[in-house]
Amino acid sequence: MSGGGTGGHIYPAIAIAQGLEKAYPNASFLFVGAKGKMEMKKVPEAGYAIKGLWISGLSRKVSVALLVFPFKLLWSFWQSFFILLRVRPDLVIGTGGYASAPLLKMAQWLGFPTLIQEQNSYAGVTNKWLSKKAKAICVAYPNMEKYFPENTLVYSGNPIRAGIQYELPPKEKGLMEFKLQPNLPVLFVLGGSLGAKRINAFIASQLPYFDRQGIQLLWQCGALYYDEYNRFQSDKVQLFDFISNMPLAYTAADYVISRAGAGAVSELMLVGKPALLIPSPNVAEDHQTKNAAAVVAMGAGKMIKEADLENNFQGVFESVTKDLALQSSMREAMRKMAKPNASDTIVKAISKIIEKHPK
Repeated sequence: MSGGGTGGHIYPAIAIAQGLEKAYPNASFLFVGAKGKMEMKKVPEAGYAIKGLWISGLSRKVSVALLVFPFKLLWSFWQSFFILLRVRPDLVIGTGGYASAPLLKMAQWLGFPTLIQEQNSYAGVTNKWLSKKAKAICVAYPNMEKYFPENTLVYSGNPIRAGIQYELPPKEKGLMEFKLQPNLPVLFVLGGSLGAKRINAFIASQLPYFDRQGIQLLWQCGALYYDEYNRFQSDKVQLFDFISNMPLAYTAADYVISRAGAGAVSELMLVGKPALLIPSPNVAEDHQTKNAAAVVAMGAGKMIKEADLENNFQGVFESVTKDLALQSSMREAMRKMAKPNASDTIVKAISKIIEKHPK
């Protein structure tokens, strides 16, 4: 298994591994990630072994990092070669991120079958590069044949981490868990697994506005920003660096402000929460904007670009919070887009590959 850099790549890989464990109780797993990235912590916490490659993203400007990149890439191919020959896997699965490119390409060169899981509505460069020799490509959005060979596509949806389901725990449990007041609506703010500097700064500037609206916040700001924003903790603002019990967070929430990463969008679909999406402009191929646009086109959410926050946020936010009929239709549209059995669909695709390509 290889996927990392952000939670959007890591958690789908873990979810696939968990699904495979149910189907193949005696299976063994090895994750391959990038040294120094969050997968090196999150994967062992989930109970799986991981190896780290000396690899990073390609710098978009002239720098030392850009000059070093070719050496990192060649070394990662070399590391991947020895990992694959030692493990001799039945299948190599990539969910995106720095490490998936050298590992999966080396696996294809060596003749090991590969499967790609693409989370976004716009395919990344790495997955398009790997797709021609992949045995199956599991996608989360329709019409992905414009990026990938149609005969290998499996419309699976994104696998969701354990515990997040259609049926959430009772709302009271979520309110108690996060010390929220039962008589005030809850806005759940998500900036992604690493936090979002721009969203955090904007939310901090809007705290008086939320107070006037009679709204309390459950705010995941990210570990990088916790010390900076911890001073805003109050009876109406519950701040956390990272929330691990997401089912209780979602059940407590009446509205959600989130980045538009594939994992976050898929979870919002499943739990059916009215969402205002603020896509990150700093990601490859601007894929978060495309994810958010797909949600908006289905009537399942609203989108505001970072550049428009100061001028448009309050109007768009109130258009949702003050319209109960719109909230209901957004919840219904989110649920229609959900793929609750994504992991099972991917496991079935994996089983077919293993049957066709026995060792």
